[in-house]
Amino acid sequence: MLVTTYSSSVYGIEATTISVEVNISTGTRYYMVGLPDNAVKESLQRVESAIMAIGYRMPRQKIVVNLAPADMRKEGSSFDLSIAIGILAASGQISSTLLAQYLLMGELSLDGTIQPVKGALPSAIQALKDGFKGFILPEENTREAAVVTGLAVLPVRNLKDVVAICAEKSDIQPVYIDLEKEFLQENEQTGADFSDVKGQENIKRALEIAAAGGHNVILIGPPGSGKTMLAKRLPTILPPLSMEESLETTKIHSVAGQLKSRISLMTKRPFRAPHHTTSDVALVGGGTHPQPGEISLAHNGVLFLDELPEFKRAVLEVLRQPIESRNITISRARFSVDYPASFMLIAAMNPCPCGYYNHPEKTCICGSAMVQRYLSRISGPLLDRIDLHVEVTPVAFKELTDTQQGEKSMVIRARVIEVRKIQQERFKELKNLHSNAQMGSKLVRQYCDLDEPSAQLIKVAMERLGLSARAYDRILRVARTIADMDGSTNIASQHIAEAIHFRSLDRENWGG
Repeated sequence: MLVTTYSSSVYGIEATTISVEVNISTGTRYYMVGLPDNAVKESLQRVESAIMAIGYRMPRQKIVVNLAPADMRKEGSSFDLSIAIGILAASGQISSTLLAQYLLMGELSLDGTIQPVKGALPSAIQALKDGFKGFILPEENTREAAVVTGLAVLPVRNLKDVVAICAEKSDIQPVYIDLEKEFLQENEQTGADFSDVKGQENIKRALEIAAAGGHNVILIGPPGSGKTMLAKRLPTILPPLSMEESLETTKIHSVAGQLKSRISLMTKRPFRAPHHTTSDVALVGGGTHPQPGEISLAHNGVLFLDELPEFKRAVLEVLRQPIESRNITISRARFSVDYPASFMLIAAMNPCPCGYYNHPEKTCICGSAMVQRYLSRISGPLLDRIDLHVEVTPVAFKELTDTQQGEKSMVIRARVIEVRKIQQERFKELKNLHSNAQMGSKLVRQYCDLDEPSAQLIKVAMERLGLSARAYDRILRVARTIADMDGSTNIASQHIAEAIHFRSLDRENWGG
């Protein structure tokens, strides 16, 4: 008897519905076809044990399981549930009447317990598009799938629950999430706050500019000057995620299997801080079975690279293309997948190996050649792609012991949100463009028109600092953001001057 059940497979951050065809006929062997990987092939052993554990029998006949479309690679253990139900239906042990209405996903334990899977949210979105009535999946994945309205999401704990649903004898109720309530719930700022930072007003100003325009920042200063502390507080002043951004971010974390069972929707911007020993594959994504890397997990959020020169040169160089294109394509012989990677890069580093080059009080023990070798670990092309170069100086004792509380993140965030609204209005006709940092050269020329004093100022800066054409565009983008913060329609010379000030650590004049 031939029976078809339906499951889902994720490629990139998009899902494809897979037809699981099970045919039982005369014979004695099991066959799994349709380009399954080892985890899928091994499912027959798990399925057999699970079926017997709930009191049913595994047919001792020829069983052929075909995963269609047969020319697409099938990976992972999420097909276990649909295969098991297909075998039970094809052998006549349960009814197959409802199988065409539901998508099935879940990994089976030997005792019939259903384990959570990756990619429930993109699979639910595709199930709704394909016209399925409901989605049967592990209880732990229910909340992330339930954000898709119009789809009955049924949580199950073991194979017996699914059998009861097929027999229409189950009392399991669909889980529904109030998406608007979930998204708009109050996210109180706890823990880190900009008011904790003593002094460093110039650095706070730079980070506010970065947050307002979505710009990349590198912080350079001696140990203990507050670089990491400041970087970790940047997410507290970023604007809240939009609904579209929240769904896209949640999809990426769902595919990577990093959503907790109680989370249905990510409402806070991600902050990723990989260690400097991380590999290039871990950073950009990939592997035998491609998975999102740190840059994609930081999508719509912040990627913080502390101790930047300690990262391997090859690891840093792979960042250059994603910073510009805001996505990463991972290619293999048979397929390629695209992951979004629109993140804010915040990097921190010491100015030399000992950390005290240009320190106002402590003496640097590094020779000039050693300092240059240390700085040369960061390539010029990578620095060109960072909008703001900010020198962080140690906090004076007077500021450190000041009892007066600084400006709270909530206050700064309110200003950032207002500036972002200006940019949203400016780019409302342009798809996938939300901030000044995302402007291409054509848009820079359109929205960053300069008067004569401003043009002369940036010309002198280009000549003296030896800046590249890319650095020129980035100065204009930063100046556009500063002008927006001032409520100015046109870019003035003071806006250009401040933007140039934050390029003063550019490659050819670093520490000069």
